[in-house]
Amino acid sequence: MPRVPLVLIVALAAAGCTQSPSVGVAMAAPSVPDDAGLARGEYIVRTSGCNDCHTAGYAEQGGKLDKQQWLTGSPLGYKGPWGTTYAANLRLKLAEMDEAQWLAYSATLRTRPLMPDFALRAMSEDDRRALYRFVRSLGPAGAPVPAYLPPGQEPPLPYFELKLPPAAPVASTGVD
Repeated sequence: MPRVPLVLIVALAAAGCTQSPSVGVAMAAPSVPDDAGLARGEYIVRTSGCNDCHTAGYAEQGGKLDKQQWLTGSPLGYKGPWGTTYAANLRLKLAEMDEAQWLAYSATLRTRPLMPDFALRAMSEDDRRALYRFVRSLGPAGAPVPAYLPPGQEPPLPYFELKLPPAAPVASTGVD
């Protein structure tokens, strides 16, 4: 049986004792060269679910769409108590911003559902930079998506509707 050097055992044990960051805290990532940054950006898009909403037909095709179709938005509306939202055409959106604008925008982004803006805000600056550079490398394409519709307005098809149960009555505490 091969012998493992003591230095390796100590290093592995020490690595296992490091404290994990709190959930929702962006972790610092090392800066990466452009080629690696583009690959990192593509990886983030693939694994973070960006295409699930921002690329029409992506989920239905099991992710088997050409990259040139990625992130051009979707006509599928998401209707709920907030109104109806549409996944933006990120290629057009990011074409309007330089990198510094994107980093500031993405660090403070607050959107309506279903966009998990908290996940974008939790990314490291280097990951958001890699995401920006990858999307920009695809070039502008597609058309703007439909505009947000406030609650009470019926969206055109197709749309996905989230219906919530009526609010439960507040239980009496017996104290008047």
